Amino acid sequence: MPTSPLPSRPRPGHPRLARALLVAAALLLGLWGAWRSFAPQPANAREQLQAQARRIATLEQRNATLALADRISREANARLQATLAERDEEIAALRADVAFYERFAGSAQRRGLGVHALVLQPQRDPQLWHFTATLTQNINRGVVNAGRLQLQVEASDGRHLRRLEWPALAAPAAAAGIPYAFKYFQQVEGDLVLPRGSRPVRVVVRLLPENGAPLEQAFPWSAVVAPAQSGEE
Repeated sequence: MPTSPLPSRPRPGHPRLARALLVAAALLLGLWGAWRSFAPQPANAREQLQAQARRIATLEQRNATLALADRISREANARLQATLAERDEEIAALRADVAFYERFAGSAQRRGLGVHALVLQPQRDPQLWHFTATLTQNINRGVVNAGRLQLQVEASDGRHLRRLEWPALAAPAAAAGIPYAFKYFQQVEGDLVLPRGSRPVRVVVRLLPENGAPLEQAFPWSAVVAPAQSGEE
């Protein structure tokens, strides 16, 4: 007689698999919900990016400002050091002058009125020169020596050597000469204007004392011209 088929039994693993799938789905759903709850919204993210960009721009501007301040400080310090060096040179020169004048005033050797030194400084205008003449004397102690100072320039025009008198070199207000009055020494300053195209060769200092004969003392032009200063415009 025919045999009827046995009824199939359910596999024991199916319920466990279903439960595992349900648990996994629940976990995924929970994670998705948590992410939706705590993750930044697109608007907040955009605001945060903008805030970070502003922060970066502020820091970059601050860094640029600090760099500029540092550069300005370095340049100012360099200028200060250069100024201090110039002042040190001036102080050293003044000390040397004072030492000379002290020795001169107390020297046993008597010297009459004369020109101890002459310095010519070029100006922005190539025809304009500023001069400083140092006058000294110790033969008449305590007596004031007074008079006027004039300069004369021997210059070449390319063909002839001629002497340019003081009235042709000085401003009209100083045509009579620059006054001086001292007991032992004095620095007399003034300006002269050379004719265009003239090449100076020698400069003559002419002293016109109130009491006494005129006195002349000549200097080679190249020996009394001071070098142009680096900071001069």
